[in-house]
Amino acid sequence: MTSTQELTYSDVSEHSSKKDLYLVVHDKVYNASSFVDEHPGGEEVLLDVGGQDATEAFEDVGHSDEAREILQGFLVGNLKRAPGDPAPRTSQPTNPTSSSNQSGGAAGLGIGVYAIIVLGGVLAFGAYKYLQANSEKA
Repeated sequence: MTSTQELTYSDVSEHSSKKDLYLVVHDKVYNASSFVDEHPGGEEVLLDVGGQDATEAFEDVGHSDEAREILQGFLVGNLKRAPGDPAPRTSQPTNPTSSSNQSGGAAGLGIGVYAIIVLGGVLAFGAYKYLQANSEKA
């Protein structure tokens, strides 16, 4: 694309059907119409945020670098905010080249899962030792 289009929320909201689907991610407008049937998360995920700001939904899922590259191929233009438009869902876009920029919720979930796995391992080892000691006594 040689020139960047500027679209308003009103323009974007007119494109919310499966055959004509625009999304806003970090104030950039993308035409996801050709990707609806190919989306790994299913078409409903895209249709739910069609014609509106999908930044929060996009970032909450934790898309890969490859997904971000695919998204760039659907770029239509930039969102031109007008008074009365909804505020941006998230103010900080994540850096597609760095995986260290994640939301606190996603990082907290990872730490929690890790703690549960470690605790499970410790309990399993303790149960093994307990059963081993009891079998030697019998």
